[in-house]
Amino acid sequence: MFPSLLPTYSRAPMSFVKGEGAWLIEADGRRYLDMGAGIAVNVLGHANPSLVAAITEQAGTLWHASNLYNLPQQQALADKLVDLTFADTVFFTNSGTEACELAVKMARKYWFDKGQPERVKIITFSGSFHGRSSAGIAAAGSEKMTHGFGPLLPGFVHLDFADHEALTAAMKAPDVAGVLVEPVQGEGGIRPLPDACLKGLRDACDETGALMILDEVQCGVARTGKLFAHEWSGVTPDIMMVAKGIGGGFPLGAVLATEEAASGMTVGTHGSTYGGNPLGCAVGLAVLNIVAEPAFLDEVNRKAGLLRQKLEGLVAAHPQVFDHVRGSGLMLGLVCKAPNTAFVQAGYEQNLITVPAADNTVRLLPSLNITDEELAEAVARLDKAAASLTVDADL
Repeated sequence: MFPSLLPTYSRAPMSFVKGEGAWLIEADGRRYLDMGAGIAVNVLGHANPSLVAAITEQAGTLWHASNLYNLPQQQALADKLVDLTFADTVFFTNSGTEACELAVKMARKYWFDKGQPERVKIITFSGSFHGRSSAGIAAAGSEKMTHGFGPLLPGFVHLDFADHEALTAAMKAPDVAGVLVEPVQGEGGIRPLPDACLKGLRDACDETGALMILDEVQCGVARTGKLFAHEWSGVTPDIMMVAKGIGGGFPLGAVLATEEAASGMTVGTHGSTYGGNPLGCAVGLAVLNIVAEPAFLDEVNRKAGLLRQKLEGLVAAHPQVFDHVRGSGLMLGLVCKAPNTAFVQAGYEQNLITVPAADNTVRLLPSLNITDEELAEAVARLDKAAASLTVDADL
């Protein structure tokens, strides 16, 4: 009999019924230390009191009215994002996938309205992940993502990650609309793009007119110790995709843009039934009111340094299991020698949750308010998981 849930996930054999901060709890009471945070979503942990209060208060007044009307919660969150970032304008979505769809449309419409409709191509990079919509899989371009789903949406140029010569050559093409890149690749294996590369990309976009589109769905919202990861490089994009952490667990995404980049998106060019609903925006505003505070960001950086130091020690203690640590802030990856899926399973046996990624990497994406004691406990459990693996000499 075909399962009632479409079998597109290979689900781990745990069923969680409750969350408390950095912990997930099964029906039988077993507690798992969550170092995945719903894949970088629960930035303030599970059942955070401030977020619970925000959504409870909003749920008692207005859930949905549609974008045919002005919604005060939506305006307040848009104003906050504009105040905190490079952006002049914001469109709210329900997910990062929807944000990708709009970002692609926005870039192409920009050039169409400028009288250059031939500028439709968007440069992307190997290892990228931009969601699972038609635009998202076409942008990533990997066989794993696209197999069986043709014909693919045209207009994407796929380059090898960090191939500067190929990028320089591709940017000279007269039909390039923009460049889409993650400052830190998440699904691709926690691969940060060096600051110098982001600066060089900004310069190349300025020289050619191509729009710089950043995908900060996974690495944004304080995950790297800045509100957004591109801030470390000192550059600003033209368009930015946001989701995951901005809702703290509630489905919420956004596209942020400069007035110039968004100039083609006039009345009727895009829409969303649920995007920017009062519930999501109330929670998003509560998240930003916490994570955008300098003291909070300072704590993220302090904890990131503490965790990284402990992970470096873990790698040194288990050279057969791990190769090295990489990442930024509290978005860290353990690049493995042993199969990463085996290590994730070994973590489950220690009541520890981690997340696999490409390039044989294990992702560590804890809630940003995780305590020092919980970080120490996580590393102790990682150590036990590593010790439990028997690694063949040829791995």
